[in-house]
Amino acid sequence: MKLQHYLGGLEGLGPVNTETRVFVEPWETRIFGIHTAMMALSTHLPLPQTPSAFHTIWTWADLRKGAESLNPFDYFKYRYYEKWLGGISSYFIQHGYITEEELDALTEEYYADPSKSLPSSGDAAIDDRVVQYLVEGDSPARDVPVAAKFSVGDVVRIANVPSVEHTRLPGFLRNRTGVVETVYPGAYTYLCDTGPDGIGEAMTVYCVRFDPNELWPGNAEPNFSLYADLYARYVAPADVSLSVKAA
Repeated sequence: MKLQHYLGGLEGLGPVNTETRVFVEPWETRIFGIHTAMMALSTHLPLPQTPSAFHTIWTWADLRKGAESLNPFDYFKYRYYEKWLGGISSYFIQHGYITEEELDALTEEYYADPSKSLPSSGDAAIDDRVVQYLVEGDSPARDVPVAAKFSVGDVVRIANVPSVEHTRLPGFLRNRTGVVETVYPGAYTYLCDTGPDGIGEAMTVYCVRFDPNELWPGNAEPNFSLYADLYARYVAPADVSLSVKAA
């Protein structure tokens, strides 16, 4: 498991960045806009067709996979939107929208002449689809018959699933026990199939309460609890070992 999946309770990672601005540099607003447009134009959404050349699936999960696939040293070196830029750039290369050589050449052009005008763009149908997406969203909730295996008050143990690219399970919860606080009604899918990590299909989601002393023995403050919303894949009876290996 990569270090960026296992941050809770770790010490000695260096100074904490207290930057409060949402966008530090002007270009970061453009990265946010590109990501939003890609989500709105993703082919998995039942929205009106547009003349856009974007013809693949892009979700929050794809963005997260791009960031989390970085080498840990790079992950902690770059700021938030720098990770976004790397993930989006890699995605466009991997899906054939542009080659690495073409991207490098364009980058050098704009380094050499920062005042060089950007390509022209704009289409009313694309703009309308982006607005519709922002209004309607893409809910992960699904009205499907999935039976919950646990009830409020049950003691459960958290899995140690293999995380290849992306996971929704914090490292510090793995192999720890907690108590089911809430069983959310219905079932919830994830935005993509996470492979050996095991989420994607519709399943129950639980809110599990943890005693900090269970998570960080001898190094936790008293009189509080930690809560985590967890997919059913990550939850099992307390007397079951859940160290899961990739096939």
